Amino acid sequence: MNFLTVAAAALNQTPLDWRGNFDRALAAIEEAKAQQVALLCLPELCVSGYGCEDAFFSADVARRALSSLERLIPHTSGIAVSVGLPLLHQAALYDCAAFVVDGELLGIAAKRVLAGDGIHYEPRWFKPWPRGKHAEIEVAGRRVPIGALLFDLDGLRVGFEICEDAWAAARPGADLAAQGVDVILNPSASHFAFGKLETRKRFVLEGSRAFGAAYVYANLLGNEA
Repeated sequence: MNFLTVAAAALNQTPLDWRGNFDRALAAIEEAKAQQVALLCLPELCVSGYGCEDAFFSADVARRALSSLERLIPHTSGIAVSVGLPLLHQAALYDCAAFVVDGELLGIAAKRVLAGDGIHYEPRWFKPWPRGKHAEIEVAGRRVPIGALLFDLDGLRVGFEICEDAWAAARPGADLAAQGVDVILNPSASHFAFGKLETRKRFVLEGSRAFGAAYVYANLLGNEA
């Protein structure tokens, strides 16, 4: 069996602060590399910020988010990183996590279950990715897969549950477990509520037990979460 060091970075991002969000994501990647981390999970929508509200309807937001991802890719030499961003695909916006390994974008995982209760309004801005669907998208001049993906990382199988995915009764992790997943990454932007931390711990532990996988959870900081 192969072993690797995994890490989660909790970033204090600000909606639409493109330069600041990029710099904080890059600093986390560099710190992880200095600590010999092999697999790093950054939070949900970390390049754009989570609370962009109706600015998500602007094509410029998707363009800038993609530009931030493309600028981060060359800095991932020697490490695997998940990067959260809004991504436009076939005239629809999806809440995604790009999986970048050693300077190469391997593919894009897309969120299946959208949060539409309390302070969350994700169904207004995003489309849920259909269960089991796979497609292709062009990023940085090359075609990469997008959808419900399972990635191979030196023999270890890595999959995603993105925030609300893990709160649903029919969790994507069950499908990943059926495919033999080894590590599940959960990039989140889960807002503060009294007692919620214990709830998060329970679904992480339950997911790890039920799916037979290591489970890595990364949340945004501050008012964003």
